[in-house]
This record gives sequence, structure tokens and C-alpha cells, in this order.
Amino acid sequence: MNKLRTLLLAAPLLLLTALATATTPVPVFSTDDEQNTMQVFNFASPSVVYVTNETLVRDRWTLRLHTVPKGAGSGFIWDEFGHVVTNFHVIEGARKVTITLQDRSEWPAELVGSAPEKDLAVLKIDAPPELLRPLVPGTSNDLAVGRKVLAIGNPFGLDTTLTTGVVSALGREIQAANNRTIRNVIQTDAAINPGNSGGPLLDSSGRLIGVNTAIYSPSGASVGIGFAIPVDTVKKIVPELIAHGRLVRPVLGIESAPDQWASRYGFEGVAVLRTAPGMPAEQAGLQGVYRTQRGGWQLGDVIVEVNRQPVRTYDDLLNVLENHRAGDEISLGIVRDGKMRHTSITLAAPE
Repeated sequence: MNKLRTLLLAAPLLLLTALATATTPVPVFSTDDEQNTMQVFNFASPSVVYVTNETLVRDRWTLRLHTVPKGAGSGFIWDEFGHVVTNFHVIEGARKVTITLQDRSEWPAELVGSAPEKDLAVLKIDAPPELLRPLVPGTSNDLAVGRKVLAIGNPFGLDTTLTTGVVSALGREIQAANNRTIRNVIQTDAAINPGNSGGPLLDSSGRLIGVNTAIYSPSGASVGIGFAIPVDTVKKIVPELIAHGRLVRPVLGIESAPDQWASRYGFEGVAVLRTAPGMPAEQAGLQGVYRTQRGGWQLGDVIVEVNRQPVRTYDDLLNVLENHRAGDEISLGIVRDGKMRHTSITLAAPE
């Protein structure tokens, strides 16, 4: 009887609560962070493009060549001259590349230059200037873990998609398409999925701080571990690709032995196989592999340091050289006959 009385007394209150819930409008919440995210997206999204590539295949029955879609990715407008930056792996092996701008117009693109070792490529389209909105490059030198970042791209073909996150780590290393190591990479938890490759990573001021390039995922979809090439690297490489079509690095003038020699003969470093005539290595007296009086082959110089930085592989050596220009003088740490010595060498321009 008491339970029935309680229910009867509570019924009007429950009815009033239900009516209030049905008639009360849902409040609209807005935060400064949300406003910032929307502003950055509206500012930067016109600069992001959709990159599609096609390749040739031969019909197995008619032997005729056909152009078929190969893949797609993202990119962004670099300057008012129509240069577009994307990942090298997005356009690798493409017979034809098409850029789709935000207004849905499509433009054939030509390859200006590529750096597979940095997974970067520059394309060019002949679109009118009023359709080209270059991104503003920032800097990656002052990035810190926890800083807000935004990624815009075309994951799974869904154009102009925004994801947000933070800088998860700095100084990561990933492998490029040609198995070179890309160093000082940004790690982020902003969702980066297939199709995001080549798109921009932005800071809360809408400035470019990286180029989204890869994810770590057993399934192929985002699990919160994405990587971006830092903009300071991009700003150094893109002008070289526009000017020369490739990454220009100074040379020592050596032919190096395969890295497998190190594990086979039990040493660390870059073994000099031979030196090029008239090049800096020969002028500095570096010695390659030579034949002994008994007819066998003897290991010559092994480069183990550049400017006191350890060098263990040929990849290490190339990464160090990329930070220098022709005419720079560097110090090499060399092991010859088990003894360490140092020598200075002036880098030359590639022939």
C-alpha cells in the first residue's frame, strides 16, 4: 500500500520532468578551442588538394595499353606559380597525375622534382592565380610535445577532411620508399588514414608545420600513431626540387662498399671501395680496397665519423652530408689498419 502511494505521489513529478525535457532546447556549447579549429580549417582548406594518379597496364588478351587508376592522396599549394607539394609515394610510378582543387576543378600536373629519400615531390599545375591559395610555412624548430596540431587531407577519397590532435613525440625515424631513413620526424595522434599522405599538418595559427607521410598500423587504418616530415626539412628541399628537379647534396667522391661488409668483417662505418679521380676524397688521401702482394684484397679506409658525429652506415653518411653544401670543409674520422685518424676534406658539387 505504501509503495502504491509513493508511485501516485511521484507520477506528477515524473510527468513534469518528461514535459520539461521534451520542450527544453538543447544548449549550444562553444569553446575558444572549437572556434580556433574552425577558423584554421576555413583558412587552410582551400590550399589542400586531391592528388590522383594513373598508370598504364597491358591487357593480357589484346596486349593493348590502358590507363587505370593507381592511387590517390593529398597535397597542398606551395606558391602562386602553381607548385604543389605531396609525398613521393603518392605519385610514384604514375603515368598521369591530376590535381583537384577545392572548387572541384581538375588540372593535369607535371612532375617538377622528387626526393624519394625524404618522401617529397613537387608537381605543377597551370591553374589561374585566383584559384591558388598557398599555405603559410611555419617552423618546426620550436615544436613541443603536447602542442595542438590539425591535419587536413582526403582519407579514403573523402575530400577535405579535418582531424585534430597533439604532437605526440619529436625526433622519430621512419623508412622512405627507397629504404633511406627520414630523421627528425614529427609523431602525432591526429588521425592520419590512407589518402591523408601528402596533406599538411598545421599549428593553431594555421601555419604549415609538417607534411603527413605515414602511419603505424597493423590494420592500415589510423590507431593514433601518425608521422609528418617537419616543415624545416620541407622548406630546405622544395626549393631545390623546383630549381634542380632533385635533392642536391655535396659529395666526397667515393664509391662505398655495401653495408653488409660491416657485419661480414666485423666493423662499423662506411668502407671506401674506391675514390673518384680528382675528387675531394682522392685529394685528401683516402684509400679504397686494394690488392695485397699475395693477391688477396685488403680493406682500406673506413669512415666512422663526420665532424665528430658517429657514422655507422652509408645512410648515416648521406644524412650528414645533406646538412652541408659544396665548399664546406668537414672533418672525417677514418680507421685504417685498425688505427684511428682524422683528416679535413672540402666537399664538392655533384657532377
